[in-house]
Formats: sequence, C-alpha cells, structure tokens
Amino acid sequence: MSRLPALSEASDQEVVAWAREGDDDAYREMVRRYGPRVFDLIYRMVGHRELAEDLTQETFVKAFRALDRHGPERRPSAWILRIANNTAIDYVRRKRPDSTRSPLTTTPGQIDVRATRIPLTSGTPTARGDLREFAAALERAVGRLRPEYRRCFTLRHMERRSCREIARILGLPLGTVKSHLHRATQQLRRMLRPVHPSSSADPIRTA
Repeated sequence: MSRLPALSEASDQEVVAWAREGDDDAYREMVRRYGPRVFDLIYRMVGHRELAEDLTQETFVKAFRALDRHGPERRPSAWILRIANNTAIDYVRRKRPDSTRSPLTTTPGQIDVRATRIPLTSGTPTARGDLREFAAALERAVGRLRPEYRRCFTLRHMERRSCREIARILGLPLGTVKSHLHRATQQLRRMLRPVHPSSSADPIRTA
C-alpha cells in the first residue's frame, strides 16, 4: 500500500523500512532525498555529467539490492554515500587509471577558501577577484590529488562533513581520514606554491 502522503514527513529510517517492504513510492523518496548528494559526490570524482548520472543510478540499484542488509541503527545517508563513493572509486580504478589528473568539477563558490586554511601569500584574500582566482587554482590542485585524498577533501570542505562522518561514509578508521586530509593539505601546499610562493599557514582542520 502506498504511503505517499506521509513520505515527506517520515524519518529516513521509516522511508528505508518501507522501501525494504517493496513500496515503490518509498524507493522514489529515497532517490529524491539522497540523489542530489550522491550525484554531487560522484560528479566531483569522475568529472563527467552523463557518467555521474549512470553511476548514481548504479549506486541506487546497489542500495536497493542491499536494503535487507541495512541495519535500522545505521544512518541511511551515510550508508548510501558510502555505496556511491565505492561505486565511483571502483570505476576510477577499473576504467580511468589517469583520473588523478582529471579536473575537479566544482565552481569557486563551492570551496570555502577560508575554511580550508590553505596557505596564501599574505593571509586569506578579501577581494572578490582574489578569492575567485585562488579558488580556481585550488580547484585545479584538488583535481590532481590522489582519489583517496580527493574524496576526503571533497567531503570535508565541500560537503562540510566532520571527520567522524567521513570515516563512517568511507568505512575508514578516523586516523586514516585525518592522515588523508593531512597529506592532501601538504600536496596542495606544494602545488599552490608557484601561485603563492611565500605562503605559510596552519594545517587544514581535521577535528
């Protein structure tokens, strides 16, 4: 029986439980709730809209097939984003070994330059043009990171996830997440040094 009138007010756990029972409206509600975040995560990792759409669809197919294994105590959003991450990483490793050089598909406004605390020549820029210029350089640099570093950086500084959330989403130990973020920061500093040669700043926040 359809529960469509109640779906918009239902908890994530209730929607997943109804989907587990085979409710088509609950399936569609899961796609509505999580689809944009799944697509954004995959798109930033593979860099092609049509491919990201295909991998998003693949993610939900995998999620629906695994509903019986999804425990009610687990957060559905973290669970689905983990499937999305693994789907994208599997594709990158299988089909695009050179993807670490792919451009990151974001706009400057998606990166909080001040929050990243990447080193700048004379502190964080205040002029709009300076911010755009630095964000564009940062985007290109992030796109050159190793996939495991890029996915942590993306979740931390574009999705605004905490390190503990990232660890749950990616299925990694918290220490590994912090290590990936630290290494990403060090690599970004080296890549941005030609743009801001006298830069020095505090490391990226990992707490």
